[in-house]
Amino acid sequence: MALQFSTNLRNARANQIESHVGASAVMKIRSGSVPANCGTADSGTVLATLNLPADWMGAASSGAVSLAGTWQDASADATGTAGHFRIYRSDGTTCEMQGTVTATGGGGDLTLSSTSIVSGGSVTITSFTITEGNA
Repeated sequence: MALQFSTNLRNARANQIESHVGASAVMKIRSGSVPANCGTADSGTVLATLNLPADWMGAASSGAVSLAGTWQDASADATGTAGHFRIYRSDGTTCEMQGTVTATGGGGDLTLSSTSIVSGGSVTITSFTITEGNA
């Protein structure tokens, strides 16, 4: 039998994500494939840098947390096709989380309306949810 966690435990685990990463995290959307893990060097070109709000995740509900506030880069860093993202501590260099990026409906960990990013264009994340397992 697989482990099963109560909703309260799943909420507690989900709420620890923001607590561990810290306030004012930084998300970088990059071209190319996601690296093997967060300990692996950055890869690809930084297409957009989003300075997340001080309180960047909402309170957990039903074992999931979702973005809070506005996640936006008003002027993208470079032109290219988004392939993955990394979320760093506020120092912008300590990677704590990473995942794939796809267009809406593509099944990525983060979805954008379009993965085509244009230098100087605006990039806004409107939906981002992390769901704890073992329900």
